[in-house]
Amino acid sequence: MTLAQRWRSARPAVAGVHLDSAACSRQSMAAMDAAGQHARHEAEAGGYVAAEAAAPVLDAGRAAIAALTGLASTDIVFTTGANNALDLLLGAWPGDRILACLPGEYGPNLAIMAANGFAVRALPADRDGRLDLEGAARELAADPPALVHLTALASHRGLAQPVSALAGVCRNSGVALVVDAAQALGHLDCAVTPAAIYGSSRKWLAGPRGVGFLGIHPELAQRLRPRLPPPGWNLSSTVLQRLEHGEANIAARVGFSVALGEHLAEHPDQVRTRLAEVGRLTRDAVAGLRGWRVVEPRDEPTAITTLAPTDGADPRRVRAGLIAEHGIVTTYADVQRAPFEMTTPLLRASPHVDVTPEELALFAEALSASTRRV
Repeated sequence: MTLAQRWRSARPAVAGVHLDSAACSRQSMAAMDAAGQHARHEAEAGGYVAAEAAAPVLDAGRAAIAALTGLASTDIVFTTGANNALDLLLGAWPGDRILACLPGEYGPNLAIMAANGFAVRALPADRDGRLDLEGAARELAADPPALVHLTALASHRGLAQPVSALAGVCRNSGVALVVDAAQALGHLDCAVTPAAIYGSSRKWLAGPRGVGFLGIHPELAQRLRPRLPPPGWNLSSTVLQRLEHGEANIAARVGFSVALGEHLAEHPDQVRTRLAEVGRLTRDAVAGLRGWRVVEPRDEPTAITTLAPTDGADPRRVRAGLIAEHGIVTTYADVQRAPFEMTTPLLRASPHVDVTPEELALFAEALSASTRRV
């Protein structure tokens, strides 16, 4: 049985065609069952007793995240998602609050940076939005910021950023690198041992919604000053213990941990190879469609394909038509996803490893028909 066949057989039958993994992948029956069993255990034995019993599963989840990021399992805390993780990290940041990131930074990340008092300056990028590594190295050496924030794979464009190379540049410059791996973990190689890395469960790792993670290297963790509890209380808890909220949806964390185990069992390098193939197949299927331009290069090693309208089509209405008339789920990406870079909304297709050529052909045909009608 192939990777694609195993992935599909592990899940309920899809209602239509699911091309929306960059928003929320389909969970496996094992992940859903594990979360449900934990919820039942809470009802039978009490929430806190059940949480203690779940500790080995959660420890395995942290170990899986550590293996995928280059950190240690003791460097990982669970969060409610990527936005929560970034807010926790920046809210505890010590000293200067000057941050460098790409012009195409994710809009909600920019809002969290501003809310935490960070001044943002742009890293150099080429016309496609990919980091100019040599230019960044020169800038960081000449005028290092407090931290560099890199969204390794953006929400609005399926370009793989050179996260490993930038990690080396930041180490040489003595600048902390923080990686947004919400779209990248389970999709690209993120084992670069950054100062911090965070992400979510629901995208390419195919876990439940409402849970994510934050990984912090010990050298950075010892400098952080979490807001809660107040530092003046001089409690004995560690920085990571203060960052990880105890009153949490443990069932979701259990489901996420199971999904992480499934990902490791399928060998992450093989998953990455298949997702790169899926991206090529998707771009081939929609290349040349009247009214649309494929944004990514054909051989970009990601499974995210974004389509820019060329003849006035409204991606929001097209997406709605694809769902209502064909049962095909995609994403409408408005300009707020990257407010300093995007000039027009996009349509995004993000199938997972199990997509078939027949489904992609159906998507292309339906997209063409929906475009004509709107």
